[in-house]
Amino acid sequence: KLTEFLEWYVTTFRDTLMLQPPEWFKAFVYCEAFLQLPFFPVAGYAFLKGGCRWIRTPAIIYSTHVATTLLPIFAHVLFHDFSKSELLGPQTLRERLTLLSVYMPYLLIPLLILFTMLYNPYYRHPEKRKRK
Repeated sequence: KLTEFLEWYVTTFRDTLMLQPPEWFKAFVYCEAFLQLPFFPVAGYAFLKGGCRWIRTPAIIYSTHVATTLLPIFAHVLFHDFSKSELLGPQTLRERLTLLSVYMPYLLIPLLILFTMLYNPYYRHPEKRKRK
């Protein structure tokens, strides 16, 4: 079932990165597995519990890392010559923009986290320690 979904996705959105990933994309997948995935439960705990100012630095690191990895993906989708690929990649501007729309949440959500950590007054000010 998962392979059928992958085939449907690649055919529908013409995302060759999923079936023929370049080496740089494989490096991003490893970064996601070893850096980003461990962050999710930590961030989930901090955001659900609330009041955890210590999440600011890890969230800034996470969000800048993820947003930065999306730039080469966007450039690849927009500017790569897919006519030389074995698989049929996006050919028209509309197909390229449709594929970009699939990746867009992976940029917007980290940017939202980043701007929250940088500009929200709650996270900007250092935590005041209680005196005993």
